[in-house]
Amino acid sequence: MASFFIPLTGLQADSTALNTIANDLSNMNTTAFKAQTTNFSNLFYQQIGETGSGNQIQVGAGTQVASNSTDFSQGSYNTSGMSSQDMAIDGNGFFVVKDTDGATGYTRDGAFSQDTNGTLVTASGSSLMGYPVVGGAVNTSAPLSPITLPSMGQVQLPAPTQNISMTTNLDSESTSAFPATIPVYDSLGQSHNVTITFTPPAAGTPPGTWTYSAQLPAADVVGGVPTPITGTMTFNPNGSLATVNGVNVGTTASGGSPSTSLDFTDTLVDGAGPINLNWNLLGTGGTPNITQVDEASTVSGTTADGNGAGTYTGFSIGADGTVTAQYTSGTEVVGQVALANMTNLQGLNLEADGEYQTTLSSGTASIGAAGSGGLGGIQDSALEESNVNISSEFSDLIIAQRGFEADSKAVTTFDTVAQDTINMIH
Repeated sequence: MASFFIPLTGLQADSTALNTIANDLSNMNTTAFKAQTTNFSNLFYQQIGETGSGNQIQVGAGTQVASNSTDFSQGSYNTSGMSSQDMAIDGNGFFVVKDTDGATGYTRDGAFSQDTNGTLVTASGSSLMGYPVVGGAVNTSAPLSPITLPSMGQVQLPAPTQNISMTTNLDSESTSAFPATIPVYDSLGQSHNVTITFTPPAAGTPPGTWTYSAQLPAADVVGGVPTPITGTMTFNPNGSLATVNGVNVGTTASGGSPSTSLDFTDTLVDGAGPINLNWNLLGTGGTPNITQVDEASTVSGTTADGNGAGTYTGFSIGADGTVTAQYTSGTEVVGQVALANMTNLQGLNLEADGEYQTTLSSGTASIGAAGSGGLGGIQDSALEESNVNISSEFSDLIIAQRGFEADSKAVTTFDTVAQDTINMIH
């Protein structure tokens, strides 16, 4: 009898709604959990006749679950007492993870830990994927690889200094030499103070023509007598640097040279290889960073790459997902966390442990760096909480309960009617 079938469809649909609400409430403290809502739709209709005006007389066959939609809205953050291994996505996107079988998944749960290899993994053991470092820089065109960190206390090999720059003003009225010092590292990680001495124009020399002499400390070279590297630089009437060793200062595109070389031939006491430096002459915007004006000679800033040996102490993650390992001697970028997004989030297949799989309905994942292409940024040392609204869930629970009770009452009522009908026959 349809009278029994119709309320049974309601009981089935209400049971699904109650299960969905129960799942939401049980996961209200699950990291990055996304609440769901059960949506109903009516079943087909049976035509049992027509009215005198030709209108159809139809009787419905009950209800069904039309969908279980997921609320992918942002959850709040918990930043208290979290480690750098924890991270949250601020905006759109999912972390890309790969399980031990090589299957790719996606998750908002940023509660990662390190396995025995130093790889960041989820609670289920899936590896966090990102862009690798190639040639000292993150390569966003390379295939994704697991984000792996050094072991605590691991030694970082030294990197010799290759590039230096110095923001300097030379007093145009000065008659005495001006020494400036910049520290650099050799191939063994030993620090050396390179002294560059600027000497103003001598008598009979055109104004604005200075000489420089760069040398290592006497105690750092075998024999104690360092060999200086000398050169000449000229300045324009407005005080800007014009030439170094007869070569115009400027960008390569403009026909100039943005740097000059300082290649020391001294044999170092510690046995390290030769120190060969590229002295960058241009600052921000391509403007020469050495001037000669009527102000006191001074060095307002120096930069030099390279580092000595050090031990690993921890790591940090930038808003763009860049993972930076921290050593006692400096820092080193080890990768960049990748994020993914899909065209139709409702089409994702929900898995255990907060992971999702793409389907034909969701579309393929579009992967990129955090903060680009509509993807959100990454907040370090934080976790995204679930977006379950307990007040709304309790309201939905009451509605689902009332629906279940009404359908149950309909079944018992129709059972009584059926029994009365049977009694009439007998």
